Amino acid sequence: MTEQKITKETIVNDCIRDFPKTIGVFTEFNIDSCCGGAVSIEDAAVRDGANVDAMLAELNARA
Repeated sequence: MTEQKITKETIVNDCIRDFPKTIGVFTEFNIDSCCGGAVSIEDAAVRDGANVDAMLAELNARA
């Protein structure tokens, strides 16, 4: 099993900065990554109603 680069604890803004190709994933999952990007991926998923595990899989696939 490969280690994930992006975890539930990763801050949305940090993820986009470090892995620019992930911004589309946040858009696809309806995550507010602009004004609401200062929280963890898990908190953003809960806030915006996204499946965090599915989103993490996509984020890591594009990281």
